[in-house]
Amino acid sequence: MKTGKIHIYTGDGHGKTPAALGEALYAASAGKQVVVIQFMKGKGIFENDFVKRLEPEIKFFCFEKAESEYVDLNDEQQAEENINIRNGFNFAKKVLSTNGCDLLILDEILGVLDVGVITVDDLKSLLDAKEEDTTIIMTGIQLKDEVVSLVDEISKIESMPIA
Repeated sequence: MKTGKIHIYTGDGHGKTPAALGEALYAASAGKQVVVIQFMKGKGIFENDFVKRLEPEIKFFCFEKAESEYVDLNDEQQAEENINIRNGFNFAKKVLSTNGCDLLILDEILGVLDVGVITVDDLKSLLDAKEEDTTIIMTGIQLKDEVVSLVDEISKIESMPIA
């Protein structure tokens, strides 16, 4: 992975998050500091002992409080989670502005954009806070055209039926 780039893993196929986490392991094994912030998946995988053993080289954060994924929540629960998601987004901006890592992974940040919790302008503002030598990886199923111009590389992961 080249230093200081912005990557996106997108598409309807499975493997976007594992690909990003593979990059996290690769970077950590090279002595880099990694921060992973997960969105839209509830508490996700980050609440287990295995993941905690990867710290301090890879630091995992999930600001959402619900056990279920965002799409499975009712309107009231989603409104509450929107606040938590914004807190996570603001934390990501703080990490970037303080040069708090070499690699920042924003897992499912494109989903946050899809549901309208943040705007493309919010995302642009976040990316503008990036230090020159920091790499950012973003994941999500849908990729808005306005985001394409903000990144250096896009990897599309698709599902294909096997006949």
